[in-house]
Amino acid sequence: MKPCILSLLLALGALLGTAAADAESHQPLDRELDQELSRLVVRAYDQPDAALQALQALRRDRTTRKAGESLQLVLAEGQIMVQSGRLAEAETLAETLGRDENMRYRAHLLRAQIADRLGQPTQAADNARQGLRSLESGCPAQAPEHAIEEGRCDFRALWTALRVLEREASTQGRLAEAESLMQRALGLAQAGQDRHLAAASLYTLAVLNHDQGQPELAQRRLASALELAQGLPITLARTKLAEAVVASRRADKQGVLSAYEEALSLAQQADAPRTAAQIRVNLADLHMHSQRPLQAIQEARLALPVVLAFKDLRLERTLRHNLAVALLLQRQFEAARRELVRAEQLARELPDPARRAEELREIGHAWASSGQAREAITVFHAERELSAQIHASQREAQLQQLQLKYDSERKQRDLELLTRERSLKDQQLANHAMAQRVGLALAVLLGLSLVLVAVMLQRVRAANRQLKANQQLLRAQSERDPLTDLANRRHFLAVMQQQSEQLFAGGLLMIDIDHFKHVNDQHGHAAGDAVIREVAQRIRSSMRDQDLVVRWGGEEFLVFTPNVEPADLARLAERVLNSVGSQPVATDNGPLRVTVSIGFAHFPLPPAKLRQHWEQAVNWADMVLYTAKAQGRNQAVGLAAVDARDAAVLSEIEADFDAACRSQRVRLQHIPGP
Repeated sequence: MKPCILSLLLALGALLGTAAADAESHQPLDRELDQELSRLVVRAYDQPDAALQALQALRRDRTTRKAGESLQLVLAEGQIMVQSGRLAEAETLAETLGRDENMRYRAHLLRAQIADRLGQPTQAADNARQGLRSLESGCPAQAPEHAIEEGRCDFRALWTALRVLEREASTQGRLAEAESLMQRALGLAQAGQDRHLAAASLYTLAVLNHDQGQPELAQRRLASALELAQGLPITLARTKLAEAVVASRRADKQGVLSAYEEALSLAQQADAPRTAAQIRVNLADLHMHSQRPLQAIQEARLALPVVLAFKDLRLERTLRHNLAVALLLQRQFEAARRELVRAEQLARELPDPARRAEELREIGHAWASSGQAREAITVFHAERELSAQIHASQREAQLQQLQLKYDSERKQRDLELLTRERSLKDQQLANHAMAQRVGLALAVLLGLSLVLVAVMLQRVRAANRQLKANQQLLRAQSERDPLTDLANRRHFLAVMQQQSEQLFAGGLLMIDIDHFKHVNDQHGHAAGDAVIREVAQRIRSSMRDQDLVVRWGGEEFLVFTPNVEPADLARLAERVLNSVGSQPVATDNGPLRVTVSIGFAHFPLPPAKLRQHWEQAVNWADMVLYTAKAQGRNQAVGLAAVDARDAAVLSEIEADFDAACRSQRVRLQHIPGP
């Protein structure tokens, strides 16, 4: 064990003996020490060694101090350890704190910060909740000022727990819950007179408000945060970062760039290298998405040494990914592959399926844009598989929640029934006691009881019928896409199960909206949703009544056309091209011209008519789709013929589709778009 941590634990051991006694008699808040420690913890984000030295000097200067003050110093040192990446030492301190019942909540909060630093949101939130249980009793929700002054409310620790929980809620899309958590955190920061925490609460609320469709409230909170941050350069720089996030949500690229540049200037003036590196990472992302790969590479390489020095894995992951995409766009393939290997390693260390799917989508587009069709297809397949897993997981979670709800309601009804039956039995016992005296009354009561039982049984049967109807409705809803009201993958799989043991027959069209990512980047996600809905409607109107139109994922659609001739299938593909591309799509940002790329094939594949499973058929349609995209988009490419005499040759062609096309073993049909 290092000497510094050994001395820290020896000091802590001596303090814990008095901590239990002080737990019952809280010491008044030393405002000067509290604010100084807060400044050091904020400073530690960018200058951990300097903050630690200043803390040690502060400990030497305060030679006469109470146990509560000494404990504040020890706990601040633990937070600085987390900021500097000395996580093993911080964990050792957490273990020591956890041995004392009165300090156990502190151990949970320190572990929450460690898990947050490692990119483990679930573990961080679990520890934060455990710490929160002990903290809330001392901090009343209304008017906590007196509790803070008297030392009963550790408002900084409670703020930290609420911030960790807000991050988890935001990541999982529970924005209203996240806003409620940060509103409480704001009240604590204001009651504790901490401008940095109050500004952090306000700019976090601003982002949440904008994401919930409250842009005016978001702007007011940003303005309040900027006002509070005056004179605090680091806080002001981070507030500018939040301003950039809000600007990006409304697709104001110039506003984003301006906010980032101001934040970078402030961070450099404040000698805050880690904050400056974080801003450069965001600038690299902005340049990469704005088709400025050279600037993205420049910013990424300036930030990389600092990110590595601070061992910030989350920032490094973002940085490596953006650098790899920018290098691909510059056709520096070997350098890009090296960055992709490290980015993939970090993705395994910091698992986040939704984020990984977005990364794969951007990498696939970069490979395609640089003309590397094989790599693009490989990455797109990986992204599609991961997206399918995410969708399946989300559907399963929703089904479980709804099932729990219905199970709870059923159990409640069963409990009510049991309660009524018990009451009935009690009444029957009472009636039996009275039977000797009042026979006629017993007969009347018995008749009423039988009627009550019959009514109850009827209600139970009706409730069970309603439950079954709700379950059937739930299953039907789970097989529809909520945005387009088309069938989803779940419904398509159910239809295909009927053909799993048969020769797959019919036509497939795989349809992809061209340059859809540009729509989201340049016009916002609301415009993207409008485009997806309108394209879905145009595809549906181009099909026959018996055709199955499926939203396959993201901006992709799949159409299954049973009982169709090859020539009719080609005409359907041409009809979709013209229906989508001939008229612009109306959005709140104005009309947008949208085109699609289509891959289509008729099965069994001509001329050999070999048996194939439906999954193989989908893969063939997918391959010709990416051929259409690689050859310029806004067109339909169909499989006219495949020169394969048996299944082995067919698998060989499928393994190297591009070579088969060049050697004329696969003959394609091209239909240009409008």
